[in-house]
Amino acid sequence: MPSVAFYTLGCKVNFYDTEAIWQLFKKEGYEQVDFDEQTADVYLINTCTVTNTGDKKSRQIIRRAIRRNPDAIVAVTGCYAQTSPAEIMDIPGVDLVIGTQDRDKIIPFVKEIQESRQPVNAVRNIMKTRVFEEMDVPDFAHHTRAFLKIQDGCNNFCTFCIIPWSRGLSRSRDAASIITQARQLVHAGYKEIVLTGIHTGGYGDDMDNYDLSDLLWDLEKVEGLERIRISSIEASQIDEKMLDVLNRSNKLVRHFHIPLQAGDDTVLKRMRRKYTTEEFYNKMLMIRKAMPDVAITTDIIVGFPGETDEMYRNGYELMKKIGFSEMHVFPYSKRTGTPAARMEDQVDEDVKNARVRELIELSEQMQLAYAEKFVGQVLEVIPEVAPKGTEDSGILYGYSDNYIQLVFEGNKDLVGKVCRVKLTKAGINESEGQLVRVLENGLQTAL
Repeated sequence: MPSVAFYTLGCKVNFYDTEAIWQLFKKEGYEQVDFDEQTADVYLINTCTVTNTGDKKSRQIIRRAIRRNPDAIVAVTGCYAQTSPAEIMDIPGVDLVIGTQDRDKIIPFVKEIQESRQPVNAVRNIMKTRVFEEMDVPDFAHHTRAFLKIQDGCNNFCTFCIIPWSRGLSRSRDAASIITQARQLVHAGYKEIVLTGIHTGGYGDDMDNYDLSDLLWDLEKVEGLERIRISSIEASQIDEKMLDVLNRSNKLVRHFHIPLQAGDDTVLKRMRRKYTTEEFYNKMLMIRKAMPDVAITTDIIVGFPGETDEMYRNGYELMKKIGFSEMHVFPYSKRTGTPAARMEDQVDEDVKNARVRELIELSEQMQLAYAEKFVGQVLEVIPEVAPKGTEDSGILYGYSDNYIQLVFEGNKDLVGKVCRVKLTKAGINESEGQLVRVLENGLQTAL
């Protein structure tokens, strides 16, 4: 039986794409082996290019695969492959470079290379692509939550970001295809689906009279689906229609990830973000009115070129005022090929690091404050697969609908089931809970 090993760098979309490529190999009779533990006939590295470090890490992993088995076919896909195919083809031992499209042709390419042993560069101009690449994932090997990719690409062209050049312009997946896959996932036992994409909230931008709100109402009708989570959405995409979904949906969870990136209008403008701090703040109030107790998490870039102490302070105060339930904080890092990398007034690394530390501290305070509001309350948690070696520890962990990670005692048979758990002690990254009961197909089972 031929074997294939995967290594995925970067975001959730890449992990979804790898799972989809694995389905193609599986149909072809391949078995999947561990990248570092066994030698494989084919190595596939799914690369990231969001930072210069992502490129470097991708090259290291490619070389590692070549060393593992010099006779294997080494295929490279993903964002770095899309933007720098020649750079990857220059690495001796690489057989196939395929970007962020045409992945459905990967098996024919592998067969061709097995016969000819001639390397193939299959990367095409992504900017000309207007159609979503259909790749199904009916189940996931190691997850309790299923990811469902509904969109690819981005039209925003923020000055710090290379992604539109590696993923192309926004392309939405056909709604019927999404609903079909959602049903498959429910049939495979998943209770929660996370809608994902490069610019998930931009779903429908390239369609007539159909957008993310319409899709959410259609997913609401999928029987057996308990929870719908959106991986990320922009503040500007939360309109009246979306607020109505928040208000009335029974399946949309009380958690939104809404990137702020910076809390100062001058910085936002230089980043080419499409909102002001006032618009963002008002949108947060509207969301909380439509969905009380909602968890709002965010991304922050610290030390963007030209960010003065005053601009940073403005941001700090805004973040505190909004009261996020968690912030993902990143120091700005130059991405070759983006306008921001060419800006003159780069911020000193030490200043950046001090600001990052301060914002992480603020994030932890806000995370604890948010969890403390739910002490004594019963939340619905779907326990996840335990890390290797801890499966029989009697300890389960999982996320509540409003994204509080809870750790509690329980049998491993409960993984993937909806459990009602009382939050007993709030913590920063995880809170402690006590199992109250289990819901089986919507019915309560007393313990």
